[in-house]
Amino acid sequence: MISDEFVWMAGGPQGSGVDSAANIFGRACCYGGLHVYGKREYHSNIKGLHSYFHIRVSSKEVGADVDRVDLLCTFDAESVVRHVWEVTPGGGIICDAEVLGTRIFEIPTLPRPFIEEFRKTLDEKGIKPETVGDLLNEVKKNNVRTYAVPYMTLLKEVATEIGEEKLSKLTRMINVLALGVSFGLVDYDKAYVEKAIKTIFGEKPKIISMNILALGKAYDHARQKFGDFGFKLETVQTDEKRIFLQGTQAVALGKLVGGCRLQTYYPITPAADESEYLEENELFELEPYEGKQNSGSIIVIQTEDEIAAINMASGAALTGTRAATATSGPGFSLMVEGLGWAGNNEVPVVITYYQRGAPSTGLPTRHGQSDLRFALHASHGEFPRIVLCSGDIEECFYDAIRAFNYAERYQTPVIHLIDKALANSTKSYKMFDPGLVKIERGQLLTEADIKGKEYKRFAFTESGISPRLPLGTSDVVFWNTGDEHDELGHISEEPMMRTRMLEKRMRKLETADKEISIQERVNFFGDTEASATIVSWGSPKGAVLEAMERLRREGYKMHFLQVRMLHPLPKEYIAEALEKAKKKIVVEGNYSAQLAGIIREQTGIAMDYFVLKWNGRPMSSDEVYEALRLIMQEKAPKRQVLTHGT
Repeated sequence: MISDEFVWMAGGPQGSGVDSAANIFGRACCYGGLHVYGKREYHSNIKGLHSYFHIRVSSKEVGADVDRVDLLCTFDAESVVRHVWEVTPGGGIICDAEVLGTRIFEIPTLPRPFIEEFRKTLDEKGIKPETVGDLLNEVKKNNVRTYAVPYMTLLKEVATEIGEEKLSKLTRMINVLALGVSFGLVDYDKAYVEKAIKTIFGEKPKIISMNILALGKAYDHARQKFGDFGFKLETVQTDEKRIFLQGTQAVALGKLVGGCRLQTYYPITPAADESEYLEENELFELEPYEGKQNSGSIIVIQTEDEIAAINMASGAALTGTRAATATSGPGFSLMVEGLGWAGNNEVPVVITYYQRGAPSTGLPTRHGQSDLRFALHASHGEFPRIVLCSGDIEECFYDAIRAFNYAERYQTPVIHLIDKALANSTKSYKMFDPGLVKIERGQLLTEADIKGKEYKRFAFTESGISPRLPLGTSDVVFWNTGDEHDELGHISEEPMMRTRMLEKRMRKLETADKEISIQERVNFFGDTEASATIVSWGSPKGAVLEAMERLRREGYKMHFLQVRMLHPLPKEYIAEALEKAKKKIVVEGNYSAQLAGIIREQTGIAMDYFVLKWNGRPMSSDEVYEALRLIMQEKAPKRQVLTHGT
């Protein structure tokens, strides 16, 4: 059967090559003209515990995860047990032949809470499997095909052909063997997989040749022993130039295009992926822009802590350099004093803030969307800031550029708020356009502009924005302090000066609210005449859009307001959209419905329904669809909590 959509999952211990296999799988599908969406899940330890990668492939563009698996590709016994019930009838499970005799409740890495839930599931199904093999025999009754692969036998064949005596050196290639079986089962063109292997392993010809040999062995084994298993993954002809990347990579590329030349960071999950990608591409060459070469370099500095990271970035921004720092919740907590200093000194610094499960260390490698209020209010006192929230990987790229424009136009810190689901997801896109967002540097003066004049760094203006001169300009004295100050920057505690200076800073938000177009602050989707309005922010965007499309085909009309700029909030526009709605629905990934609360504070409008999730996993289009369908059918409670996710 040829299907328009196919869902593949790889699972295994961390360090066993799950990520590499998934990236090869995704790239191979992209090379064949298919659209790809990938979700990456992993533990916070370095090696050994369970991780998995979900890849959704389609002939049409996809923007979210789904709950089913068509082909489960496992590297160990635990992956079989954890994901066995996710495989759809007619689907398949690939496993190592050596795990069939493994006793389920003796798998050492299965945590007690999972075992307790798994026992309940077995009792509900009325089955008592003892081993992994027994479990697979049970799922066969649900029309799930199983494929036990002799990985070690195949590895020995590879070792013999390359003259390697120590088989232990090749065990990391089991992930490529599993890929070979996967692609063999769906009869996919092997040439695209080989191309993906060459891309992933770069300039390592020996490793490339070994992996291509292993791929071929497993591919042929699957074709000869198993044949097709019911799905045929066919390529799609396209001339469209596409890019396949992870969310953190999109942000990093956006920063390079946007002119960022200094990035500071202290390692923290998941933010560190972005800085490490920038480190790998410190010397870069982008596509020519407006007929000009577009190349340069960026300095990336790992600081001793997050306090140093934001202060160093602020110092660089004062010199006229476009500078940023990237962090996650615990790191941002440490940055707060430096953020206040930057706000007081009107520093155009960008903070890329990756949310994760919280509070405290929380869920270091899991999804979270509960830091919105913290980003809006962090630091003592009041100062203007702009908070951007991207909803997909493409927006991450363009918003990374806009963040610098806003920071310099309004001379204030900009927080680019992203969540873990976007950070670690991968997706195929039409090639981004580096010229779509023009560089805007605001009121940046030169030495000639100030020559012979007194320079008032914090001059009072109607807009609240004072003309800015790069720190270090010759014959100019600069005063920057954490204290309140006058127009020159000298410390001042006079009541009238304090009143005027604080008002001047805060007027920037009014100016930004007037000047920034609504198209950059809100996205509107769906039927303008619909009586139901969904409001959301961040990564739920893709799931909401797909759920809405399914409901539209069933005759339900809805529209969707995706808020991209949370501060200053476009409250008049939001209020006008919500006042017409008979059903007002908020969808967000936190317990207290933070966006709903902020909208009510600023507009007086309360939401009718809340669709929320906080279990550390992103929303799938399936569960959002079910929640919205219940609302449209008048069968839903006021508050629905989503819980899908292994």
